[in-house]
Amino acid sequence: MSFVSNREISAMSTEAREARLLELQEELLQLRAEKALGGTPSNMGAYKATRRSIARLKTHMHNDE
Repeated sequence: MSFVSNREISAMSTEAREARLLELQEELLQLRAEKALGGTPSNMGAYKATRRSIARLKTHMHNDE
């Protein structure tokens, strides 16, 4: 699951946000590898949704500082 909403992020603790960020970055790495090998991704919108979820998490983490 690559999509994380703002509501979910607000409810998370700092540790949970960091863990979810690492999880999403690993997922993005796998999607990039799949794309680089020329295969078609199983879910076409997963790449974009994962990137946006990472950006949302980083924004919330930056604003909490």
